[in-house]
Amino acid sequence: MHVPARVDYGLRALLTLAAGEVPQTADALAASQGLPPRFLGVIMADLRRAGVVTSQRGAEGGYRLARPAAEISLASVIRVLDGPLAEVRGVRPEHARYEGPAAHLQEVWVAVRASLRTVLENVTLADVVAGRLPEAVAELAADPAAWASR
Repeated sequence: MHVPARVDYGLRALLTLAAGEVPQTADALAASQGLPPRFLGVIMADLRRAGVVTSQRGAEGGYRLARPAAEISLASVIRVLDGPLAEVRGVRPEHARYEGPAAHLQEVWVAVRASLRTVLENVTLADVVAGRLPEAVAELAADPAAWASR
């Protein structure tokens, strides 16, 4: 799975908001994570339009989560910032069509999407901040083979 900078930066900013209790500006979020402020500002505006965060102007202003961190899955953020979790040449796996020896490749792509969903829909911002991942996800991450580059 390729995680674009837009998703990585957005998640890092949201995790920073989830860990704190006061609103933070895009500049403060960018500084806390070493991110480019302008790019993060665009990302935060997209998250605001999608209802993931709210913003307030003024001296006490900044961004805050629109709902509790335990209700915001990583999958929901990825979908806002990058679209569907899995696509094949720009189409959803269930719409990909193959013939001949590749006829069952569609099933593989659907299984890949299901696997991504199993992790990303079940991990919330609160889970990551607390360092308490769901058991199934923690087991996957604990497997030494998961950490090996191939």
